[in-house]
Amino acid sequence: MRPTQTLLGGGGSAPVGKHGNFLGNWGNFGGMKQKGIVSYGIAPNRQHPLAGAAHDAVFNTWRRFSSQVLYWAPPMIAGYYLISWAVERNHYLNSKQGRAEFGSEE
Repeated sequence: MRPTQTLLGGGGSAPVGKHGNFLGNWGNFGGMKQKGIVSYGIAPNRQHPLAGAAHDAVFNTWRRFSSQVLYWAPPMIAGYYLISWAVERNHYLNSKQGRAEFGSEE
């Protein structure tokens, strides 16, 4: 049993030149050449390369900052207070009062 003509030709019965059928039917792309179809286009970034750049920079930066600030701010604040406590403690221990209070423990 032979396949029908529809199965052999890809099912397209529209004549060449109708909308969407310029290259031939499915499986038969070697049909007629396209003629009379000219389309020109330019990418949006070529028309306005910096369109919205300042707006996007501000709001994208804020969005990214606000989504990440809780990951790095608390450890940074805790580290700052720990370092400042250690510096103050070191200054006290190396002062006259600190040496007088803790000098005999060494």
